[in-house]
Amino acid sequence: MADPKQGNIALRRARTALQRTQEQIVEDLAQEAERMHAAGEIDKRPSFSVRQYGKWEGASPPWPHPVARKVLEAVFGQSMAQLGFTSPYETGPTVHETVPFLASTDAPGTPPGVAPDVSAPLSDQPLPWLSYSGRSNGSGWRIGEAEVELLRNAADDMDAIDQRSGGDRLWRPTRAQLLWVHQMIDRGIYNEALERELHAICGKFTASLGWFCYDAGLQAEARYYFSEALNSANFTGDDSLASRTLSIMARQAVDIPNKGREAIRCARLGLFRAKDWSAPPRVMALLAIREAQGHARVGDAFACSASIRSAWQHWEKGTTERDPDWTIFLNESEMVCLEGMCYLDLGQFARAQKLLTRSERMQDVAHSRNRGMCLGRLSIAALQNRDLDHTVEAATQSLRLIEGGMASTRATHQLRIVADGLALRHRGRTAAALVEQINEHTA
Repeated sequence: MADPKQGNIALRRARTALQRTQEQIVEDLAQEAERMHAAGEIDKRPSFSVRQYGKWEGASPPWPHPVARKVLEAVFGQSMAQLGFTSPYETGPTVHETVPFLASTDAPGTPPGVAPDVSAPLSDQPLPWLSYSGRSNGSGWRIGEAEVELLRNAADDMDAIDQRSGGDRLWRPTRAQLLWVHQMIDRGIYNEALERELHAICGKFTASLGWFCYDAGLQAEARYYFSEALNSANFTGDDSLASRTLSIMARQAVDIPNKGREAIRCARLGLFRAKDWSAPPRVMALLAIREAQGHARVGDAFACSASIRSAWQHWEKGTTERDPDWTIFLNESEMVCLEGMCYLDLGQFARAQKLLTRSERMQDVAHSRNRGMCLGRLSIAALQNRDLDHTVEAATQSLRLIEGGMASTRATHQLRIVADGLALRHRGRTAAALVEQINEHTA
């Protein structure tokens, strides 16, 4: 157990017993990881840094990743408990909170984002949101690999459906899945390996739920779930989850008035956390383009261009086996779209229209929601660029996606901006017909 004042004395003593400095022990860990990976003892090669190791010898050391724990135990010849680490799954504090009921905005007497009366469905069910009490011996409910695999696939399916159809119809079933995962964690019986899997899936569902709420226009609820996902990542030492959550928080901040600097801070913190786990280039590219969007939002063209260049430099390094699944969407068309959105926010409408047109032509069916967002931004850029024909063309294609089942409040919001702009600037028959169509679909 680490002393709050002196840090992790046990790990420091183990290192000094080997007569190694922090730099030397980090080299030992890297070499052992290489050996264990070559021998098939671990499925991936963890990275180690002096900064990360310093945290382990500090007060309240974070719980290392599973593969890192195996390497640590191999190098020191001691268990994690003997090395001064405490598993958050066994002795972490139990915090009981009530997950807020996502009330509709037209609920009588209930302000948006505020839980209604406790008699409402699910509103009175306390959830130990960060409870890591782990194994229960009361119910006899045994959790196996099959149940965990089903949840893992469900989380992947939700994200895939979001890419194609948007988050408006996903936040409710995802919330139900998250409630179920908490029931399994708190009442089930499982081994340590499945315990780690359950908490990882819980973190993924939480971050995804925040994203779906954001896409559905439930901004306050989204920020709540992002906060919980980030708390969970910090508590378990899951740097990948922290990086993902911060990238989404940066994206949301761009869409909230006067939050451009918050977007920059979130992206930079995400980049900082990404270095802790030697994140692959696609993660760095995503966080860099998120920072660029923040700079664009506050009107800093120079910093925005620098971040865009950095993002492309990382992206052009290609994909790796270590790329997390939440970066799969970041293909070339999405990078071009995000760059175009930056120039749209900077007021460089002709440049934005050119990039967004290029992106839209590269979008595929699997990313229909992203294509809808791109078309919405393209129609705005064309409108600002006084190009009525392309405004109508892009907005009409976006409407077809909505008619085909895409459900994204963010996408429909873009069309509302187009309709308002057309109503003010163009009074011709074509513009009037488009405004009428948009009103029918976004009323």
